[in-house]
Amino acid sequence: MSAAELPPDALSELRDELRRFAAEREWERFHTPKNLAMALSGEAGELIEHFQWLSAEQSASLPAPEREAVALEMADVLLYLVRMADVLGIDLADAARRKMAINARRYPVELARGRADKYDRL
Repeated sequence: MSAAELPPDALSELRDELRRFAAEREWERFHTPKNLAMALSGEAGELIEHFQWLSAEQSASLPAPEREAVALEMADVLLYLVRMADVLGIDLADAARRKMAINARRYPVELARGRADKYDRL
């Protein structure tokens, strides 16, 4: 099967849907990297608010309505991140794979297993 025959992945489909969504509303001029980064940061803050003051146990077992609110905040974060990657011409999945490879080198299993230390303290 050639690359042209491969089905698009979910991230690419989401990127294309977001691109169409913005174009239909003529929002491209507002979707600068700076504006998208600021919006992403704001949405991440809204996500964090749901967990503020909760214990670890409470944060892991949210009631259904709160879990749904968290899901929608996570979606906002994802949407802005995917849109920003598109505007900047960054293949987000490729960047994530490259970052995982870097982290695998920084956090070798034999040194990092069961530890939360930063790589320079392993």
